[in-house]
Amino acid sequence: MSKRVDPEALPYRLSVGMMLINRGGLVFAGRRIDQTVEGWQMPQGGIDEGETPVEAGLRELKEEVGTDKAVLLREMEGWHSYDLPKHLIGVALHGRYRGQKQKWLALRFTGEDRDIDIRTEHPEFATWKWLSMDALPELIVPFKRDIYGKVIAAFRDLAGPA
Repeated sequence: MSKRVDPEALPYRLSVGMMLINRGGLVFAGRRIDQTVEGWQMPQGGIDEGETPVEAGLRELKEEVGTDKAVLLREMEGWHSYDLPKHLIGVALHGRYRGQKQKWLALRFTGEDRDIDIRTEHPEFATWKWLSMDALPELIVPFKRDIYGKVIAAFRDLAGPA
């Protein structure tokens, strides 16, 4: 018997998302390892106690993408939240959150493709690729599309070659 969880009673998880942009103006996207459907996303992760969003973003980039070859271009203004769909409430995010409240960063990838290694200690992605910003929304799970639209609008001017 599954326990019914009231989403309004759950908090948002504080997290950071990273738009990693290569020298050609393309964006890193990884296909999540834990999904039965094709769920692609940009790297993201929780902000630990005492961490700034930038510190958390660089740590998460190393943990998820296996690289530290990036520099901060810009921090998106404000915090942006998304709610999990009903069927994931009480399941995703360890069942403790209704969604995520995110700070987004644009980072320039300063390395080569060989500097990316998604076979990390706790892998999150099965595969990865570089995409145009405009290709992202179609590949993202529907409940994140609104926030991705805002991120793309905020960082669109960074899409050209470096």
